[in-house]
Amino acid sequence: MAELILLNKPYRVLSQFTDREGRRTLADHVKLPDFYPAGRLDYDSEGLLLLCSDGRLQAHISAPRHALWKRYLIQVQGRPDDEAIATLRSGVTLRDGPTLPARARRCTAPDLWDRRPAVEARFARDASWLEVALREGRNRQLRRMAAAIGHPVLRLVRIAIGDWELGSLAPGQWRRETVHLPTGSGKRDRSGKIRGRRGDGGGRRK
Repeated sequence: MAELILLNKPYRVLSQFTDREGRRTLADHVKLPDFYPAGRLDYDSEGLLLLCSDGRLQAHISAPRHALWKRYLIQVQGRPDDEAIATLRSGVTLRDGPTLPARARRCTAPDLWDRRPAVEARFARDASWLEVALREGRNRQLRRMAAAIGHPVLRLVRIAIGDWELGSLAPGQWRRETVHLPTGSGKRDRSGKIRGRRGDGGGRRK
């Protein structure tokens, strides 16, 4: 068994516990020792980040070979047409090569917490929302994919990693789960939540 924290990482918080430049970090929200992020979420992105107390589970979640789907809600400039959505679904050619096909669809504006600072009104007036899922984790990949189809990202929120979901967590809040460790075959062996606790780590919604 291993402990896992599901954190709603706020906007402009680093996915690490220290920073020499004095920016906000995970230490401002998670006060428990010996938990480390499995993967990362960009400083200017929000949403689900997983933290593990066991190195094997951390490696299993973040290893590219396991290819967990990561699901996002993104607010983009303009209104992508069918051709733009089809391009996301078939793969986008970036400077570091073509991406794997994504799952992508238009969606209505989600009921999310207010971001501070908010997206500038001059951009938000003609914005739209997409739900996109990826099986890769290149640097700023989804932002680069959206820019490549002509619709730069204004806001990006990760809502799921595999079958772990953000749920109703507010920014800075977290919940804790106990999960089975991966089996020797490398296949994921998760029985679901056995016990859970929710904390705010000093990160209540503002």
